[in-house]
Amino acid sequence: MRRGFGSDNHSGICVEALQAIADANVDHALAYGDDEYCQSVTTLFKEEFGQQAEPYFVFNGTGANVLCIDAMCRSHHAVVCAETAHINVDECGAPQRIVGCRLLTVPTPDGKLTPDLVKTQLHGFGFEHHSQPRAISITQPTELGTLYTCDEIRQLAELAHSKGMFLHVDGARLANAAVALNCTFKEMTTDCGVDCVSFGGTKNGLMMGESAVMLNPVLDQELKYRRKQMSQLCSKMRFMAAQFEAYLRHDGAEKPLWYRNASHSNAMARLLENEIRDVEGVKIMYKVQVNSVFAQLPRTVWTALQQEYFFYDWDEAADVVRWMCSFDTTEEDIHAFVSALRRILKNGK
Repeated sequence: MRRGFGSDNHSGICVEALQAIADANVDHALAYGDDEYCQSVTTLFKEEFGQQAEPYFVFNGTGANVLCIDAMCRSHHAVVCAETAHINVDECGAPQRIVGCRLLTVPTPDGKLTPDLVKTQLHGFGFEHHSQPRAISITQPTELGTLYTCDEIRQLAELAHSKGMFLHVDGARLANAAVALNCTFKEMTTDCGVDCVSFGGTKNGLMMGESAVMLNPVLDQELKYRRKQMSQLCSKMRFMAAQFEAYLRHDGAEKPLWYRNASHSNAMARLLENEIRDVEGVKIMYKVQVNSVFAQLPRTVWTALQQEYFFYDWDEAADVVRWMCSFDTTEEDIHAFVSALRRILKNGK
């Protein structure tokens, strides 16, 4: 498959993650998370998110999101989220089926919730005929590639806690957000009052596995049993842990792997933005802050371009497409892609 711009999930595995898996593939190790690799990486998670942090490895991002929601909610509860949220659009109803709770979706102009937008859904408390609002879920960065500032996250946490609710962050691309905001994971989550995080790595060079990280000890109640019931308990968990250890570990003065990979993919998206900004007929729809570019262009153009490069149409009705950059996207990839775009615009085919 030609290297395209469909998803950062389409990329391969970075060599450091592969090497970590190979290095862990020796002798025997206890299964289901009782191995030395899981113990070691838990220490790294605590260093990154705070000493109260407890990570629970799962197979994928949906598993991490659902486990976090299950920690916060019961079936009579509701989660407030943006209409574009991954838990609403791209998880096939998994939170509703597995947890049984309701999602209260809010239209947003840029994928971001605000306290005022959330307040439109905060009613019916104590009324037995209504699902009870129990959590707010935000995506950092959002599905539209926009970012919450730390202060904006803090405001949402304060609102949630004032109502006896929790705040969850879907952080499938949290590394990209941390690089863009020039802050640590702890500064963007724990220090802002976030209660739990879905922490991802597969979109940033890892092979598989995500982590539901409990930051509020109140939520860390019998989750190992709930994870098992969700079929999210990996037997050979050392291979997940080994990847994340390589991902989070600081090697002297060198930036950690997560930072290097995310910094590169963000930079490639900025290069793409710069290369197409003056292309007549192409309109950039949202501020390019991480590794995604959303553009509006004539349907005949983007459908013709899709014959050469794979990417998704984001809003077919509005002729908006999404171009994602990865840790292995190169400048040559960007220049070739933009050259093809210009050619199609010029020739009309």
